[in-house]
Amino acid sequence: MISVWPPLNDCWFLTGPTASGKSSVGVELAICLEAEIVSMDSMALYRGMDIGTAKPSLEQRRRVPHHLLDIIEPHEQYSLAQYVAAAHRVVENVRNRGRQVLFVGGTPLYLKALLRGMFQGPPADPEFRGRLAEEERRLGPGYLHRRLAAVDPVAAQRLHPNDHRRLIRALEVFAKTGRPISHYQRQFAEMPRTNCLVFVLDWPRRELYRRIDQRVETMFQAGLVNEVRRLASGPLPLSPTARQALGYREVLAYLSGQYDLATAITLVKTHTRQFAKRQGTWFRSLAESRFVPVTDPLDPREVAHRIMGLTEEARSHGRIGNGRAGSDAGPSPMGG
Repeated sequence: MISVWPPLNDCWFLTGPTASGKSSVGVELAICLEAEIVSMDSMALYRGMDIGTAKPSLEQRRRVPHHLLDIIEPHEQYSLAQYVAAAHRVVENVRNRGRQVLFVGGTPLYLKALLRGMFQGPPADPEFRGRLAEEERRLGPGYLHRRLAAVDPVAAQRLHPNDHRRLIRALEVFAKTGRPISHYQRQFAEMPRTNCLVFVLDWPRRELYRRIDQRVETMFQAGLVNEVRRLASGPLPLSPTARQALGYREVLAYLSGQYDLATAITLVKTHTRQFAKRQGTWFRSLAESRFVPVTDPLDPREVAHRIMGLTEEARSHGRIGNGRAGSDAGPSPMGG
């Protein structure tokens, strides 16, 4: 099965490093925009993983509808393609109700796929791939490249004869779909680029690290250890993704006797700071990022109003439409 998701258009994105106040600012911004919030957090998908993922509170969810929270069990895997497909469905449904869409979260992989679009070919066929690898060994160097050139000369021209992995994938796509992979790649490349606005909450590093430390302390005081113990004792094992979530993997190690609780708390703080630093580096590399300086004490409403000012400025320069269903702002992401 081939799936091609275009870049989203006429959406707002609020992101930033962990513990930057995205949830609280997001609620105020959504109210200003008359929007519904779509979570962009890979760990907030899991039911029962509440304390360690710092999900929006029930009060925040009461004030503004939230989507893509608590949609899978902790033992389940959830791919990037599944998330992107679900996000596109939510966008279409929200727009059909005449509402705006605001994505809130800090998972860079999700943000990139929503902004750039995503192409997914058919699932891998290990038997088919093994057969091709064996034919390359038996028939000599260059066989795969010559075979691809016969059915997809465009792709063959781009690939080195020794790039066996990509050569096999291109042949696999042709065998499974009857169309060359270059056909799908051309479709993907010709998609219009996004006109979405991405606002990044930008903290002084020292203040952000202090907020991270405070959040970690609060999580442990709120019962993170008991939450992890309950999840680990469930009838099915946690998925690899859930087990590696920040806070959860350190507590699991503590519960297995690898170190004491004080060490677990220290490690969660350290690992969360490292993750926040990586997030910041990624956001700075994103062309669409508009950084919004914030400091303590955080006033979510004031920050939301500043973002609205930036939004109006972008609109006046034609960067984004009004995002309403049926408007002239451009096609919905699910449109033709």
